[in-house]
Amino acid sequence: MGELNDSMISEFVLLGLSTSWKTKVFLTVTFSLLYLGIILGNLFILFLVILDAHLHSPMYFLLANLSVIDLGVASTTVPKMITDLLNEYKAISFQGCMTQICFIHILGGVEMVLLIAMAFDRYTAICKPLHYLNIMNPKIWVSFVVTGWVTGVIHAMSQFSFVVNLPFCGPNKIDSFFCDFPRIIKLACTDGYKFEFIIAANSGFMSMGTFFLLILSYAFILVTVWKSSSGNLLKAFITLSAHITVVVLFFTPCVFLYVWPFPTSSLDKYLFIVDFAITPILNPAIYTLRNKDMKIAIKRLNKRQCYFRFC
Repeated sequence: MGELNDSMISEFVLLGLSTSWKTKVFLTVTFSLLYLGIILGNLFILFLVILDAHLHSPMYFLLANLSVIDLGVASTTVPKMITDLLNEYKAISFQGCMTQICFIHILGGVEMVLLIAMAFDRYTAICKPLHYLNIMNPKIWVSFVVTGWVTGVIHAMSQFSFVVNLPFCGPNKIDSFFCDFPRIIKLACTDGYKFEFIIAANSGFMSMGTFFLLILSYAFILVTVWKSSSGNLLKAFITLSAHITVVVLFFTPCVFLYVWPFPTSSLDKYLFIVDFAITPILNPAIYTLRNKDMKIAIKRLNKRQCYFRFC
């Protein structure tokens, strides 16, 4: 990767979140606990879905893949953020910065497709229950995941190919705790306006388009249930409220950074804490504590453990 860029800069300096020692200690403890919760919570969902045959359905297959993505997104940024809170000099190599950007956008693209797939799954389950198993067959499950990864790679590389060859001769300070395209472009020793436009057109369009598509799909589900007069509108809304919460939390920072990146505000680094540390831990909480099937699966797992313990 270094051979592709004749940059004079070999590393970038991340300014991080805070300069107060007390705040740094507080944030270090908080993010360490959050990251531990992300790891344990998402691994628990992943293993529960794999081990429990009753959860081998489209919804939980997609949920398990979402847990894998949440683990990846958090691991790409949070450990570095925690270690930098305790270091005065917060540097990241040029190669490390480019790698972090690639992983963030690949995983972000996959998560967008998975959220669309989960919305489609809920639409089919609520609006077409008699045809659910025929529509959401195993081939569809796998195709959603494969489409997600292909979309994520194309989305990331289409921007990365423009940025990696930009000349960087100084300054090298990034007012954030992670690397991303809008901030890196502003450090290039060239007119970055056209590249900023490419980023806004790519990431901005993808974020806005996916967000509105998801909101419209959930609204359509609620209207369909209301028109059917089945009396399950409240139940449908309660079921979908968890999905809507995740969608709003996930896309708000993306829209803020990529749709209006001219100029980039320092506020976005705090907003992205939601994407990297809050949303990944909310998914396990939302989809286990508020999900009847997951609760039953946990009880079955406990009974199985008790059985083997006494046997």
